[in-house]
Amino acid sequence: MILVVIKVIIGSHVHFKNKQILDSVKEAISYNADTFMFYTGAPQNTFRSAIKPEYLVEAKELMIKNNIDINNVICHAPYIINLANNLDEHKYEFSKEFLRKELDRCEELEVKYLVLHPGSSVKVDRRIAIDNIVKAINDITKEDDKCIILLETMAGKGTEIGCNLDEIAYIVKNVKNKIGVCLDTCHLNDSGVNINNFDEYLDEFDRQIGINKIKCVHVNDSKNEINTHKDRHENIGFGTIGFDALMKVINNPRLKDVPKILETPYIEDKPPYKFEIEMIKEGKFNPNLKDDVINS
Repeated sequence: MILVVIKVIIGSHVHFKNKQILDSVKEAISYNADTFMFYTGAPQNTFRSAIKPEYLVEAKELMIKNNIDINNVICHAPYIINLANNLDEHKYEFSKEFLRKELDRCEELEVKYLVLHPGSSVKVDRRIAIDNIVKAINDITKEDDKCIILLETMAGKGTEIGCNLDEIAYIVKNVKNKIGVCLDTCHLNDSGVNINNFDEYLDEFDRQIGINKIKCVHVNDSKNEINTHKDRHENIGFGTIGFDALMKVINNPRLKDVPKILETPYIEDKPPYKFEIEMIKEGKFNPNLKDDVINS
């Protein structure tokens, strides 16, 4: 089945290596991507090297030549940040300070959006944990920030916050400065949202939050059945959501100007993104995609 494809902004996670965002751009171009997402360092630790302006200058020139709009580029905050749990005051303050530094690094790189996992409550009452997130974001953000936080919708694994619209809406409404949302299709599925009824979800999102708050969509298939709260990504069309349902998300006219980012798993240590992006742009499922990646 061939699906009608509108012009979409599609890219993937890329690396941020020795030449920083310049290496990120080159990797994105190798996938024929329209945009990309990166971490400014390893997502599991706090080591960060200083931003080198000379790499940004060259990266911006390369983006212009390859029709990549820097306004669609996304950064992702590291996983070690947890704004929900304040039982250990030192760790809570560290998370706040490190997130502020990540916002500053994004501004140095002229990147407008920083995706953030809201956090996990662990042993804190869930309502208190949600208020901790609001307080932390209010403490560190400024009215004139050029980069804004995007709360990512979560699968609900363990004690994750942000696995339903009520929690996301509460945070968005109580944060005093600019904030947005990043949808994740795998997380939505695993939290109980039927992606086949995505327009119904968008209607409810618009009612509670406002569809204009959606600034990024992570497009991932899922290894899990709906409402299992597990968060295990699968390659596009090879999971329980399926190619057709994901294409309807990608091509949804209400999100046509929102960048879509693939975070699908590597196949035998090889990135699938060039092949997945090609498949998405053609609008036709490739059942041999995994073999094509392995043999590339």
